[in-house]
Amino acid sequence: MTLSTRRLGKLGFQTTSIGFGAWAIGGTWGEVSEKDAKATLHAALDAGVNFIDTADVYGDGRSERIIAAVLAERGTSSTRPFVATKAGRRLNPHEAEGYNLSNLEAFVDRSRANLQMDCLDLVQLHCPPTSVYAGPAVYDALDELKAKGKIAAYGVSVEKIAEAMEAIRHPGVTTVQIIYNLFRQRPADGFLAAAKTADVAVIARVPLASGLLTGKMSAKSTFAPDDHRSFNRNGEAFDKGETFSGVPYDLALAAVDELRALVPVDVSMAAFALRWILMEPAVSVVIPGSKSAAQSQANVLADAIPTLPSATMTAAREIYTRLIAPHVAHLW
Repeated sequence: MTLSTRRLGKLGFQTTSIGFGAWAIGGTWGEVSEKDAKATLHAALDAGVNFIDTADVYGDGRSERIIAAVLAERGTSSTRPFVATKAGRRLNPHEAEGYNLSNLEAFVDRSRANLQMDCLDLVQLHCPPTSVYAGPAVYDALDELKAKGKIAAYGVSVEKIAEAMEAIRHPGVTTVQIIYNLFRQRPADGFLAAAKTADVAVIARVPLASGLLTGKMSAKSTFAPDDHRSFNRNGEAFDKGETFSGVPYDLALAAVDELRALVPVDVSMAAFALRWILMEPAVSVVIPGSKSAAQSQANVLADAIPTLPSATMTAAREIYTRLIAPHVAHLW
């Protein structure tokens, strides 16, 4: 199948609507062998995906190195996908003062080595402290890295709507990565329209709410000790919104049960959840993660699902408003 494409904001790149989130092949999602990780990414690229999102802290660089290895295996005869990475979370302590030119350049140089790229396609600030987004020092530092030819463009990855709104005020910001899914609908209440007006691309992450929106989880589901779904449910390691979108697990399962009635015949709940996100034209690319080739192949099927009826969209909003919003909307 040929995947549809969308414009990546002011960058102009035509990205496939479905991208590849490379967190799971890096770490903190349970064990994934290097062989399986490579096969997972190869499957996504074979299916036509041309956008990869990673970060320097995913497996302490493992994700970036696997991406480089896969692209090398595919050779120059294959059109290279757009690769977005992130920087900042290697700081210890993770404080606003650390987002300076010296540290960012060191992180960028490490990613350039991991990815085997002289110039990185896109570097995103990796959910820094809120004060960082106001700049201007951090944006000056990123502009300097552009001038040095080490990065082609920069954007931000955010936890909160307010952070996203602040970021798009700065002209050098080309992309905003944000959690947007059936359980985190607040970005549609103003931010997505503002991003579109600013011609800033929106990268929708955690689209399946850490697997909840696959419809395959239950109260009996268990997770490996090195899986963030075991150790970060209450934000013990990083923002709890990154795990199950911050929704209490039992409540999320109840919402999933109600959402099942909205899923078209012969469509998986995961594909439905991805298609719901793509109903928003301001979203440039959605980046589901995968831990197997089969999951990569299944994710791209969402691109071919017909437009969802307005009644379905209304019903999904009602479930979110009634069950989910009271627990998440005020936090992010």
